Amino acid sequence: MEAAGGGGAPGPGRARPGQPQQQPQPQPKGRELFRGQRKESEGSVDCPNLEFEYGDADGHGAELAELYSYTEEPELSHNRRCFEEDFHTQVPDRRWLELDRAQQKAYVMRLLDGLEVVNRDKRLRVARAILYLAQGVFGDCDNEGDVLHWSRHNSFLLYQLGTFSAFLELLNMEIENSQACSSALRKPAISLADSTELRVLLSVMYLMVENIRVEQETDPPEWKTCRETFRMELSFPVHTEEPFALLLFMMVTKFCSGHAPHFPMKKVLLLLWKVLLFTLGGFEALQAMKVRRREELGLPPLPEDSIQVVRGMRAASPPTYAIELVEQQQPPKRGHRSRRPLMKQDSLDIYNERDPFKNDEGGVDEEENDDVDSGIEGELDLMERDTIIPAMPAQRLPIERVSFPKGLPWAPKVRQKDIEHFLEASRNKFIGFTLGQDTETLIGLPRPIHESVKTLKQHKYVSISDVQIKNEEELEKCPMSLGEEEVQETPCEVLYRAMLYNLPQYMIALLKILLAAAPTSKAKTDSINILADVLPEEMPITVLQSMKLGIDVNRHKEIIVKSISALLLLLLKHFKLNHIYQFEYVSQHLVFANCIPLILKFFNQNILSYITAKNSISVLDYPHCMVCDLPELTAESLEAGDNNQFCWRNLFSCINLLRILNKLTKWKHSRTMMLVVFKSAPILKRALKVKQAMMQLYVLKLLKIQTKYLGRQWRKSNMKTMSAIYQKVRHRMNDDWAYGNDIDARPWDFQAEECTLRANIEAFNSRRYDKPQDSEFAPVDNCLQSVLGQRLELPEDFHYSYELWLEREVFSQPIRWEELLHCQ
Repeated sequence: MEAAGGGGAPGPGRARPGQPQQQPQPQPKGRELFRGQRKESEGSVDCPNLEFEYGDADGHGAELAELYSYTEEPELSHNRRCFEEDFHTQVPDRRWLELDRAQQKAYVMRLLDGLEVVNRDKRLRVARAILYLAQGVFGDCDNEGDVLHWSRHNSFLLYQLGTFSAFLELLNMEIENSQACSSALRKPAISLADSTELRVLLSVMYLMVENIRVEQETDPPEWKTCRETFRMELSFPVHTEEPFALLLFMMVTKFCSGHAPHFPMKKVLLLLWKVLLFTLGGFEALQAMKVRRREELGLPPLPEDSIQVVRGMRAASPPTYAIELVEQQQPPKRGHRSRRPLMKQDSLDIYNERDPFKNDEGGVDEEENDDVDSGIEGELDLMERDTIIPAMPAQRLPIERVSFPKGLPWAPKVRQKDIEHFLEASRNKFIGFTLGQDTETLIGLPRPIHESVKTLKQHKYVSISDVQIKNEEELEKCPMSLGEEEVQETPCEVLYRAMLYNLPQYMIALLKILLAAAPTSKAKTDSINILADVLPEEMPITVLQSMKLGIDVNRHKEIIVKSISALLLLLLKHFKLNHIYQFEYVSQHLVFANCIPLILKFFNQNILSYITAKNSISVLDYPHCMVCDLPELTAESLEAGDNNQFCWRNLFSCINLLRILNKLTKWKHSRTMMLVVFKSAPILKRALKVKQAMMQLYVLKLLKIQTKYLGRQWRKSNMKTMSAIYQKVRHRMNDDWAYGNDIDARPWDFQAEECTLRANIEAFNSRRYDKPQDSEFAPVDNCLQSVLGQRLELPEDFHYSYELWLEREVFSQPIRWEELLHCQ
């Protein structure tokens, strides 16, 4: 990705000031794979509406298929051989599907006994046989539905017989296997073979978690009981002090530190995501928990169900830049009123992505010469800021007209702080003094102000976070009188307490992997190798094998981005509901680790190409590849990909990253300024080309919070975007986002905001989690008789040696009585 400095050659379809515009030159195909695919020619082609339904995860079959890379396909047959060799010796002339439940249990118990042998190879063969059971005994099945059914059936059976606990012990052994770590560190190139044992163990655990997590209406009652037991076991550990998710977080940090480069990160991250989804709950569970928590706190119910509102939205048609440029150049016909001013206003979206700190005067676009050098490991030469004008089409394309539904989708909200600011400004204007935080006294104010305050109070919204912040302030002020806080022991609370002291390292490690997996990242020799569990031992020698491996590598990276984006969003949402300062602690460390420029770097690509990427070979996906006859693969069939309109996981990842960015920047002016400084507006505007309502909503939210910092000229030049914000984003009654007159828009020192927040977070963590044994508030016993009368537990051998102790410690020590006089 070229830097945005002035030294490079002008891009295709773009001319420098004072030079004639050149025709776009064809780009070499090889550059597009890893360098961001930054062509903007898709702006001239209308993107169809994407029929995408956002949820916790993709379909059950798709989630299982993404566990395996295409290079692992031969191992599926190996697992089957390991199972059948052992099964036919134990149960001759029978198939697994023909056994009754008691016989299946007896055979699984025999297998579990085999996991306790000392021989490593024998143990691995038994683990492979168990993996084949968890994979659905595909050798005995006729279609994909049967494989998925038996995979679920066997997963419940394996869990009920204690398989997960046995594999957890084996996983701990493999993590601590120093021999495997040292041999991997000595190798110049790590391949699939270095992580064989870990991949088998993690695959079994993933299949069990995913199959048990997914609920179906036909599940028997014992399965529902089993699911709740498993959830409790993963959330509240009995045998260990930490929840299972913490072990996976430790694997991530160990991998990123370079001590264990052979860890199969894709499987670890997928398992970590699904464990968090299982134990904490998905988005609908979160909404239900939020409703319940508001009832407990005595707050009014939510004005709407946000999930349903977003699902009911329609995508807006993005500005069709090329068409407007053509119309702008066409002279108006006689007898018709010229529409040139309107066309000019829309076409300014291209030319006037201006510097937000530049004065409104002057018409030269300076973004071509801007270069931001900020980001993780010095990598974020963030944005190629030049907006490329696409080539003119030969004929005029029809302009799609979108009719928005009547009425706005969201109920407006007003904060207590907004009412206070409004009254403060009104009192200053009309009566010349203020009354602090008093929102009830309206004496001396004119009638319209009374009506305004009444309307504001009707739409007042008190969030759970507001209540938590207020309670925290009271606990800090009155620690003695309010007593000890009662903390509910939820899975989220247990996880936060376990993660607390290493949480910065966990966030940095996740962002490092996300950076390595982003399609816009440059290949660096010193970056972490996330392809250890996808590269085969022998590199491909034919063109077809190279194409297959290239697709596999891209798919591998996409799955890693999907899992990291999903688990980070889950953590942020659950911690925010559990306690606002837990959320702020995670958010602040993500910001300190340059999460904001990293996400912007991710979106600084041809995002439409990323969402419609065909990095999958459907005939090689599990379980299709094991129950169907595979056609002969050719270069043409690999290039064609699947027939889907878009890639589900990539659109899911984009929405997740946009939601994370919204959570990090909402109500944080210092972080909003980071969006402005990194020139995110043109990058986010390009993402509006994806016609999917939910993705557009979160892009528009990010644009809305920074419009007041971008200047009047930007707002004037982007009226379509401003109109879309008005149509889709929730309104705050007295939010001056469209005009920029707000006091918050002034360039104050925003570092004080982060410092104050950090002090509040540290006070919260110290008060709740750093509880010393000898607190200064602990009661002290000053009675001599009660202190001397306490019975002390003495060691058993003290009775035999107390005379020697008296002689050495008491009688032989001189007593200096005069020192008592000096003490007075």
